Amino acid sequence: MKYQTRKKALVLLADGTIFYGKSVGIEGTATGEICFNTGMTGYQEIFTDPSYFGQLMVTTNAHIGNYGVNNEEVESEGIKISGLICRNFSFTHSRVDSDGNLYDWFEKHNLVAISDVDTRALVSYIRDNGAMNAIISTEVDKIDELKKQLAETPNMEGLELASKVSTKEPYFVGDENAPIKISALDIGIKKNILRNLVKRGAYVKVYPYNASFEQISDFNPDGYFISNGPGDPEPLVDAQNTAKQIIEKDLPLFGICLGHQVIALANGISTYKMHNGHRGINHPVKNLVTGKGEITSQNHGFAINREETEAHPDVEITHVHLNDNTVAGIKMKSKNVFSVQYHPEASPGPHDAEYLFDQFIENINKVKA
Repeated sequence: MKYQTRKKALVLLADGTIFYGKSVGIEGTATGEICFNTGMTGYQEIFTDPSYFGQLMVTTNAHIGNYGVNNEEVESEGIKISGLICRNFSFTHSRVDSDGNLYDWFEKHNLVAISDVDTRALVSYIRDNGAMNAIISTEVDKIDELKKQLAETPNMEGLELASKVSTKEPYFVGDENAPIKISALDIGIKKNILRNLVKRGAYVKVYPYNASFEQISDFNPDGYFISNGPGDPEPLVDAQNTAKQIIEKDLPLFGICLGHQVIALANGISTYKMHNGHRGINHPVKNLVTGKGEITSQNHGFAINREETEAHPDVEITHVHLNDNTVAGIKMKSKNVFSVQYHPEASPGPHDAEYLFDQFIENINKVKA
């Protein structure tokens, strides 16, 4: 590839700190909460994960785009991140089953991306100072205007985003003759979650984020699922009320990430915004029930209160994050309910926690029997 002259670009943080880089070629400005993902692979799944809606993504892997894109390796329709910040952007790629290069894919979706940023320094700064709002732009000579635009960007804490990524109408996934029926509340659901349920013999009906218990029960399901998603869980009052009713009726319920937080809130356990959050594919979790360790994929900026969870008479902590001892999983002692704060459906991996889908199906089958 011949040498290209590329425009300057910058990252402006909410506290006024600036990091400089170069535009990959798509000019413009994007705002959002800045966060980083430590995964060495799977960038396309990250970019299409609805849980990242409203966030500027910093990738710690030095090379992004080197294996191009594949139309099948997406977790939703379209790109969900607000913008990308990376060290080295690969305009060329080498992979037999790719459907094109990353630049053309970004251009199609008009995604602002900047490279040649000192991402080690940027990530170190975020680790010390916490996740905060930021703006990336190719308009490097308009700092004052960018600061004004950044100041008007809403903070993630208290922000309801599930409605931005949820389905507008219910839809079905799987074989209608499957032996198990599951109602899934879509507050930012990933496609691979649905694939994992379907391959275990489930026919799934997916409902909008604000669907009531009566609405998601019209399918006469054998079990209920509450998905991952973006934003703060506290404003999701409809989802919390739906979860409360499922719990009260002792119906099989499984939640992942944002769904895990919604289930906690339905039990009166509060949530809080983390300093950095957990985002990567090598996070260590201990299963307190089996004593086994799991390497997990994680993507969340909120967590549930551990002290309140430990004090709850009907909730048991089943998993803990070994880096900071945050709650990574819970189950109810008297109800058929459990949830985790990580991604057992992780694609491209790891797959240590896929057994949780089997556990959910087993719970359903016990009730059916």
